[in-house]
Amino acid sequence: MNKKTFKVWASGCAHVNADKKMGRDSLRQSIIDSENYFEWDIGVNIGDFSAAIGLPTDEEGQEVVNQFQALKNHIREDIYTICGNHDRNSPQEPEGMWFRKWIDPMGDSTHFSNVKNENYRYPIHGSFEHYYFDAGNLRFLMMSDINQKNQIKGRGELGGNPSGVVSKETFDWWVNQIEENHKQKILISVHHYMLRETTVASGDWEGMKKDKNGNWQTNYHGYFSEGTPISASYLSWVGDEYGKNNFENWLKGNPGKLDIWMGGHTHTNPDDRFGRKSHIERKYGKTLFVNVAALTRWHVKHHAIPMSRLFTFRDKSDLATVECFLHSDDYRQKGFYNKKKKDFQLSKKFELL
Repeated sequence: MNKKTFKVWASGCAHVNADKKMGRDSLRQSIIDSENYFEWDIGVNIGDFSAAIGLPTDEEGQEVVNQFQALKNHIREDIYTICGNHDRNSPQEPEGMWFRKWIDPMGDSTHFSNVKNENYRYPIHGSFEHYYFDAGNLRFLMMSDINQKNQIKGRGELGGNPSGVVSKETFDWWVNQIEENHKQKILISVHHYMLRETTVASGDWEGMKKDKNGNWQTNYHGYFSEGTPISASYLSWVGDEYGKNNFENWLKGNPGKLDIWMGGHTHTNPDDRFGRKSHIERKYGKTLFVNVAALTRWHVKHHAIPMSRLFTFRDKSDLATVECFLHSDDYRQKGFYNKKKKDFQLSKKFELL
């Protein structure tokens, strides 16, 4: 490994069972591709390991664990994870029950997940809902998607809606982390959802389309009338508050303090610009928003193109690169899509330490 660079493989939305039913191992294949085609130091996965429209099952959890065993050049703890909306349990069950059992970033359920906390090369600090880890002077702020308690149907009947949710405690933690560390650290937020009006199809109603009678229906995301479908593409709940743009307003008032926001949730091809926004956009000063897109081919099959991102940080440099890797030939030839390679500037020089 070239010690003058630090490489982060960013991926998500494997929706394992949707592809398994079609004879494709979405997570396993992406891991094999990543180790065969390029080098990486750590992985960051933005969630949605499950493809359940209802509740995720233990059978699917075991399949996720099995597919992680494709790792040969890395250990399981080289990939840091958060919970996506399809990984949630019902609001009546313990928060993150399935995710904490099978994906288990804290290593609290090793018997099922095979994750051991002590094996993390870069130790984690916090809880499954929000934790951080440092790699050199990069600090990753990892935030899981959770249920909104007022939405009593939640996961299942509403297909994982309402839209993206974090607790008020998580939002306050995020603000505090940035305020205390932005002068010393390069700060990277990781959540399953993108923020409103940042990347492709992340605006109001942009997850939906209208039928011939002018009624809203499923497009990028499932249409559930009681599940705040207007905001199905973005993070819109902070605790019990809906549509207050908490993250967006804070970033607007604090430009340049956050370097990168990584998310996904919306599956689409790498050239899509629905809503006049691409997968990679700058906003709120110099914050780079990157939709790392999806590993699945068959969940929301009319949009999904298997792809992931590779970030390269260079020691003693404030210039970094993000690349797009295609994991199948469905859209164009498998491999790096060089047209989507992007160099960008960080708020300060990366130091590998």
